[in-house]
Amino acid sequence: MFKRKIYDRLLQWKENSGGRTALLLEGARRVGKSTVAELFGKQEYESYILIDFSVASRAVKELFLDMSDLNYFFLQLQLQYRTDLIERKSLIIFDEVQLWPLARQAVKALVKDGRYDILETGSLISIKKNVKDILIPSEEEKASMYPMDYEEFLWALGDTSTIPLLRTVFESRKPLGEAVNRRLMRDFRLYMLIGGMPQAVDEYLRTNNFRKVDLVKRNILNLYEDDFRKIDGTGKISMLFDAIPAELNKNASRYQVSSVLTGERADNILELIAELRDSRTVIAAYHADDPNVGMSNYRDLRKFKLFLADTGLFTTLAFKDQDFTENVIYEKLLSGKLGANLGYLYENVVAQMLTASGKELFYYTFRNEKTNHNYEIDFILPKKNKICPIEVKSSGYKTHASLDKFSEKYSGRILEKYLVYTKDLQKDRDVLMLPVYMVPFL
Repeated sequence: MFKRKIYDRLLQWKENSGGRTALLLEGARRVGKSTVAELFGKQEYESYILIDFSVASRAVKELFLDMSDLNYFFLQLQLQYRTDLIERKSLIIFDEVQLWPLARQAVKALVKDGRYDILETGSLISIKKNVKDILIPSEEEKASMYPMDYEEFLWALGDTSTIPLLRTVFESRKPLGEAVNRRLMRDFRLYMLIGGMPQAVDEYLRTNNFRKVDLVKRNILNLYEDDFRKIDGTGKISMLFDAIPAELNKNASRYQVSSVLTGERADNILELIAELRDSRTVIAAYHADDPNVGMSNYRDLRKFKLFLADTGLFTTLAFKDQDFTENVIYEKLLSGKLGANLGYLYENVVAQMLTASGKELFYYTFRNEKTNHNYEIDFILPKKNKICPIEVKSSGYKTHASLDKFSEKYSGRILEKYLVYTKDLQKDRDVLMLPVYMVPFL
């Protein structure tokens, strides 16, 4: 049982809602939604009922066909689950609610009744077949749950002090010293390899065996592939998902759909991309045609990059062509000595950390008309009434040509400039160079 930050969001909802809304906890499969929901029921209520729609009986499902008599509905639930419900002191959890959309529709009546709190968990919530022919309740709040972030990962390892100390260092803008940075980078690369899926973290803690951790991650990827086939029988979503590491490794200015799906263009598959995003297994960064405050108004839906929501899964997917992601790959990645270009791994983990911090992702590409050279800003964050461009490096390489050219082009719009890399914190004129493990503080 791992400590998760989303628990505080559940507490906030319970306190502020007072039964006037239900909460829908969304996230990809296997990020820990059901575990957190049940723990919340156990610790914060006198009793709870968890209806897992992946195994719920036909009798339970049929209760949602007629919500006209809630006294009967609650009586049957208590009989089916052998649990007493106590008014305003009990929680009803609809687990995997996407599997029985009528339960989600019933939220409207249950919230209006107000006797018990209603918590839903689900993945693939917005996929067409999961909302077809139902009335989406307006009484529903939503909260997103992601894989374990770096701080949660460290908590699982018994480390509660590193992140607060790093935050202090970040705020002071003082270097740690290269010896300390090397140790912290080694620890952070462990997170990149294992990732934040609770099953993978648990397997690492129990066995200290990368082979077994890799098997857990492969099983999760196979589960995702099964889901994609249910969403899209043509197999196109699966192909788009599998190609993410290869597309990032090309270092192209966008995800090149035509190289994955022959004859297809990005503007022809926008619906597939939307469904892939809705699965919460991927993160999309869109090109901002005008990199300024209010970038969402200038996003180009046809120009995007895709990242995996969990970098541990990304690492396994990137080497999926092998029967097992050999220990030598893990060892070399952990030490930072793998010969292959690791830029795409670092770009993925930065995307994951920024998303976990609640940030929407945008990037920007441009050409120097004099030299005909292409430049790219990996991520752009709005801050106050300005923007903060970010360039990501997979090494200690300190040059930042893209940031410099971007500054020349948009100097009046920039608040701060960041180079994210693997070395110690330092400043190069007006560029703050940050070790990658400090990204969550941006």
